[in-house]
Amino acid sequence: MSESSTASRPTLEAVAARAGVSRATVSRVVNGGDGVREPLVERVRRAVEELGYVPNQAARSLVTRRHDAVAVVIAEPETRVFADPFFALQLRGISKELTAHDSQLVLLLTEGRDDHARVGRYLAGGHVDGALVFSLHLDDPLPELIHGAGVPTVFGGRPGWGDGTRSAVYVDSDNRGGAREAVRHLVALGRTRIAHITGALDQTSAVDRLDGFRDVMVDADPRLIAEGDFTPAGGERAMRQLLDGCPDLDGVFAANDLMASGALRVLRERGLRVPEDVALIGFDDMLPVAEQTDPSLTTVRQDIEEMGRLMARLLLRGLNAGSAGAGSQEGVGAPSSVVLPTTLVRRASA
Repeated sequence: MSESSTASRPTLEAVAARAGVSRATVSRVVNGGDGVREPLVERVRRAVEELGYVPNQAARSLVTRRHDAVAVVIAEPETRVFADPFFALQLRGISKELTAHDSQLVLLLTEGRDDHARVGRYLAGGHVDGALVFSLHLDDPLPELIHGAGVPTVFGGRPGWGDGTRSAVYVDSDNRGGAREAVRHLVALGRTRIAHITGALDQTSAVDRLDGFRDVMVDADPRLIAEGDFTPAGGERAMRQLLDGCPDLDGVFAANDLMASGALRVLRERGLRVPEDVALIGFDDMLPVAEQTDPSLTTVRQDIEEMGRLMARLLLRGLNAGSAGAGSQEGVGAPSSVVLPTTLVRRASA
């Protein structure tokens, strides 16, 4: 920035002069302090708008101890994040909520152990007010690093620890209930050899959906369960494994839409018709996938964008309440975890 542009930038003193109040009053209003009468607040805000005053963020942070920035940590490599529309939907929900509260989104991705350490150092450095973390794997070191950094955090998806030593605020969908509804629909269609393509079983969403499948198919042949990885290629591999072991299967529940799309390609390669020979159901209801498959995909809908919005809302609520503890939001008035309902959306594949 040139010296002339710096010199022409409106100052706190200029705002005070325009509003006819003291510099201290302007500072309290700009930095969100209390104790200023509403008529004076309006005069200051009007002067700020008329002069185009922009607060100095560094100085403001010293006063408020807030950075108006939130880290979004996705425990996946960038090749996965930018190829999967799930992440785009969740980020859109997060971004909308943060933008509405004048807070910036800082995106952090993890490719390997070195990246975990880098993310931990960044969070511990005091650059952000809190963190939103999703797509965790069960052996992921990120929760411990974040806990050690003392950063208020909301998780996307139920965290995998169940030892009672740590609490967590999270936003999730009813993965188990949605899976049960999908498999019950296949049973109602008269399908008797129903297979399941799981997600990556080091993630709680995949485990919950597998449990939902088993709730209905109590005595399922083990050959009717194949592990995928939430990608189209993983769906293709699992579908080939299932058909090789159980060529007479007549129904498939895939743990997400991307794997269902991969399974559909393999079914077509093998000369099987969907839904006449094999009924197929996915999970997510990601419209770029579910409505563009042929046939269109029956799937379990979870509101992915709303999940992101709620994650950000819970974090900001905890920050504003001043009750956020290290790695969680504990205390009086602290937000609670949220589990969103799911809905079966019936289309042509089942």
